[in-house]
Amino acid sequence: MMGIAISMAAAAATPATTAQVQVLAAMQDSAAGWNSGDLDRFMRVYSDAPDTSFVAKDGVITGKPAIAKRYAPRFTPEGAAKRGVLSFETLRFTLIDARHALLVARYRLKIAGAADQTGPTTLLFVKERGGWRISADHSS
Repeated sequence: MMGIAISMAAAAATPATTAQVQVLAAMQDSAAGWNSGDLDRFMRVYSDAPDTSFVAKDGVITGKPAIAKRYAPRFTPEGAAKRGVLSFETLRFTLIDARHALLVARYRLKIAGAADQTGPTTLLFVKERGGWRISADHSS
């Protein structure tokens, strides 16, 4: 089950709360893709823009196809055991403007027989025609 909790007051939705609900729903769908072994669904949250980036310890990976290639080994039958179950805990959400939002979260991978892998992730979202998409991802 996804670790993102969404709670809103009964007051009318503001642009920030609406954006937050949509961003968290996109993250929940992405985690569901990870957990079911569906790379395309997991990657749907990333923008198709050519400058979409993922910061890794070995450098910056640019472009959704290159980011997907990095994750692909965990979506093979051999990699499934190492993939684990992914969840996110929201630490901070900031609506920068009508088209940009920043999500700071903690990811957690529960892998059978191993210690959980966990760390911070900072995600810059851009609102596109298809919804909110990650433009820049820095996960440690």
